[in-house]
Amino acid sequence: MNWISLEAQQQLDSIQANQGYSIIFKHSTRCSVSLMAKKKFELDWDSLPSNTPIYFLDLLKFRDLSNSIAAIFKVHHESPQLLLIKNGACIFESSHSDISVEEASEQIMQN
Repeated sequence: MNWISLEAQQQLDSIQANQGYSIIFKHSTRCSVSLMAKKKFELDWDSLPSNTPIYFLDLLKFRDLSNSIAAIFKVHHESPQLLLIKNGACIFESSHSDISVEEASEQIMQN
């Protein structure tokens, strides 16, 4: 699997319009906790359904998009943060050490 760099509002619009699942991973490049969560996620992400787009947001570069994510998907800003989007709505979010591929996969299987 590969990250899709999230850099434009149009991408958020596409995620919101997508029928199916998408994952957004918000990452702070200056935070060691964020780096650890990212590495842990990457180790296991092959267990996600292969057709799941996984977006990566560098929130230091794209803070305005991070704010848009919070508003559009009605979540409190955290970093690092994982959002599972289904049919344009956030159905699950986790942050810091609670981020796990296993939990995201379980949510996909249950919904």
